[in-house]
Amino acid sequence: MHRRSRYPQGMVRFTVLASGSKGNCTAVSGGRTRILVDAGLSSRELFRRMKLAGEDPETLDAIVITHEHQDHINGLAITARRLGIPVYFTEATHRAWMRWLTPRRQMTYAQWMEQCRKQAAERQAEANVSTLEGEADEPEPGTRPAESRPDPTAPAASATVSAASPPPPPALPEDDPRKNDPNWLPAVEYFQAGQPFAIGDIDLSPFTIPHDAADPVGFVFRAEGVRMALATDLGYIPPNVKAQFKGVDLLLLESNHDLEMLRDGPYPWSVKQRVLSRVGHLSNEAAADFLCHNYDGQAAYIILAHLSESNNLPELARITAERALNGHASLLANRLLIAGQHEPLAAIDF
Repeated sequence: MHRRSRYPQGMVRFTVLASGSKGNCTAVSGGRTRILVDAGLSSRELFRRMKLAGEDPETLDAIVITHEHQDHINGLAITARRLGIPVYFTEATHRAWMRWLTPRRQMTYAQWMEQCRKQAAERQAEANVSTLEGEADEPEPGTRPAESRPDPTAPAASATVSAASPPPPPALPEDDPRKNDPNWLPAVEYFQAGQPFAIGDIDLSPFTIPHDAADPVGFVFRAEGVRMALATDLGYIPPNVKAQFKGVDLLLLESNHDLEMLRDGPYPWSVKQRVLSRVGHLSNEAAADFLCHNYDGQAAYIILAHLSESNNLPELARITAERALNGHASLLANRLLIAGQHEPLAAIDF
């Protein structure tokens, strides 16, 4: 499943292309495999950012999605189609994404009744045809009935996908009617939180995070012995997430808002309540509390991410985190970085 690569084998690279409420994308490379985590930018802007960061979009093998909110999936369909690569979701996230793309149509009670009448008439017509045609032929020995055979175009339901998975199908020609289906993707693979899987040379461990989405996850990526954790969009850090953060070489953690700026800021009170809730976003103070009391100090890089442009400042996020780390002599070698919304962070190589 590996695509053409111009990078040396054995290199591990982590590149934050965008992070914030207007779009999130991160490229993770390991061995011969390159994956994109979320696709919250338009396809054109994503490709521009990748080239600006020294990444080649044509080398991507797959896209993995953390959750279905627009700032994480805005450019997903077009990007996957242009590259002809599979997309990995949890099943609930995939369903939520499809519902988000499907236009809602309202109808009157009379229209609904007419629709039910037509459907009943169609079912009756099919039953009449089956009666006239008689029983179906017996299947050949050793074969399964046609209706029980797996649909080769259906998404895979397996939670574990290995490097031996078949390559994704080629992109559809321009005149193919599926091009007009907003839900169409070259291939879909499902994973489950708590069940590790692999994409090529990269091992992924998805874990549940507390956020107001269908089935949100964070990830630990492992390649060439390097472990990198990513978790944004979480209202607090529960024990299962703290456990995933232990022993990592790189930690990307949300530091979304300054509490005073949020409370005094322009958002409606209902939105402020959502952000502050247990399924909202981590504040600078909450991220710092973790770094002070629960962080094991093993990561060479700490990246503060998903900063709010309305309710935070990079300087505030940095100062709050540095104070939390200041009393830990073992953390002096850590590099503290801030991921931005409008330009990629310099690639981190291991």
